[in-house]
Parts: sequence; C-alpha cells; structure tokens
Amino acid sequence: MHKTLALALFAAVATYAIHTFAQVRDARAVVTSIGSSSSNGTSFAWLYDSSERTVYVCRIASNDAVECKSKTTLP
Repeated sequence: MHKTLALALFAAVATYAIHTFAQVRDARAVVTSIGSSSSNGTSFAWLYDSSERTVYVCRIASNDAVECKSKTTLP
C-alpha cells in the first residue's frame, strides 16, 4: 500500500517537473541590433529576434513616435 502511494506520488511529481521544464523560456532579451541610420530627423533601427528568428525595422520620428514592423521571418 505504501509503495503504491509512494509510486503514485513520485509519478505525479515527475510529471509536474517535466511539464514545468517544458514551459520555461529564457526571459533575457534576445533582440540584437543589426544596424541603424537616420535622415531628415527620422531614425531607423534594424533588430533581430533570435527566439522568433524575425527581423524588425523600427522608425523613430522627430516627435519621438516609435513604430516597429516585422519585415521577415527567417526559415
């Protein structure tokens, strides 16, 4: 009886641990700056997100408005 209860408890804890480790994502920023440029008061920055394998371009206008768009997702 005790062995069965211990085995069931161990199985439940192991299942929970596997599920928890499968859900963990790295919380650090994974966005890397590729480059930037500016012209006539508007700045552009190219960024690469390695977790999603996506390249973004962000535009910062002279009125401090920031607009970022996904340009492409890499295979």
